Amino acid sequence: MKLNQEQVLRYSRHLIMPEVGVEGQEKLMDAKVLLIGSGGLGSPNALYLSAAGVGTLGLVDFDVVDHTNLHRQVIHGTDDVGKLKVESAREAIRDINPNVVVKTYNLPFKRDVAMDIASHYDIIVDGTDNFQTRYLTNDTCVFLKKPNVYASIFRFDGQATVFNPNDSESPCYRCLYPEPPPPGEVPSCAEGGVLGILPGLVGLIQATETIKLIIGKGRSLVGRLLLFNALEMTFDELKIRRNPLCPVCGKNPTIKELVDYDQFCGIGRGNENGDKSNSAMGEITVRELKARMDRKEKFTLLDVREPSEFDIAQIPGARLIPLGDVAGRANELDTADDIIVHCRSGVRSAKAIGVLKKMGFQKLTNVKGGIQAWSDEIDPTVPKY
Repeated sequence: MKLNQEQVLRYSRHLIMPEVGVEGQEKLMDAKVLLIGSGGLGSPNALYLSAAGVGTLGLVDFDVVDHTNLHRQVIHGTDDVGKLKVESAREAIRDINPNVVVKTYNLPFKRDVAMDIASHYDIIVDGTDNFQTRYLTNDTCVFLKKPNVYASIFRFDGQATVFNPNDSESPCYRCLYPEPPPPGEVPSCAEGGVLGILPGLVGLIQATETIKLIIGKGRSLVGRLLLFNALEMTFDELKIRRNPLCPVCGKNPTIKELVDYDQFCGIGRGNENGDKSNSAMGEITVRELKARMDRKEKFTLLDVREPSEFDIAQIPGARLIPLGDVAGRANELDTADDIIVHCRSGVRSAKAIGVLKKMGFQKLTNVKGGIQAWSDEIDPTVPKY
């Protein structure tokens, strides 16, 4: 694609850089980049890649903009709450750079669509927030030989690297993380929080790596895992190598097509450690919990969130023992009591029940939907977060 007069003016600060120049800018304008996720990491990638002149951006996201997104997902504004994220992001990109072609996919990135969508793009940017989609993205990129610009964030910490199957020395995500953690072992940002600025910092590292890949300049993060700690303001680097025994990118791969990633990550089934999905354990709805409270039934309501969350919102009468302290403070609970356990949404409370069951507790019930459901269905004055 040749530059017109308006584009020469728009990209002039690129054009005068010898590392970019006219040739590099034309490569950017010809490039097609797929962003999986239009949230925390997707926002800075979409904003800066479109401003830089990447010709086609694909946006995959099935979520809508929520108030809790706004402190970090800066491509969306207050007026966008309730809109599809892909549509909100498309509008922002159009305002930044009308030269960019935006293709939206308002659906989950699943194995039935992954190969078809990704095949139309040159580079895939992984802005996902769950393990099953990360493994799916990795395998899709390996099979299609597409560079995978990866990052993840949590609280004050971020990490980023590039997996490039076109580089014989490059590892893939499975080389770095051969097995997913047990379900519920690693809290999500919704459960553990994230500094609002962090996805901007880490997402811009992804965007930088993407541009370098497109223009063919600089040293990429292939083989290097960049670790960032915002609280300490430190950058560290770990070398990562290709695993010759990797089941996807190794010398004799055993995985040659996309698999069931929910099953691979243990979603929706019990595991050998005794933890079970909500469907396999005793549950109570918040309406049933309120009815038992109104009848003044005797039970212990255990809140396993963090103290900072407890300060934001509480269910009346709940006793706080954070999940990480449950095993060490189980002696504060009575095995003879009915214990009803809740957290923010029901994930950590299920984990706590697994811990307590191993310690001999039997009369345990999980609150379906946690305190979020309590706010939605029982008491809207309880803040949601």
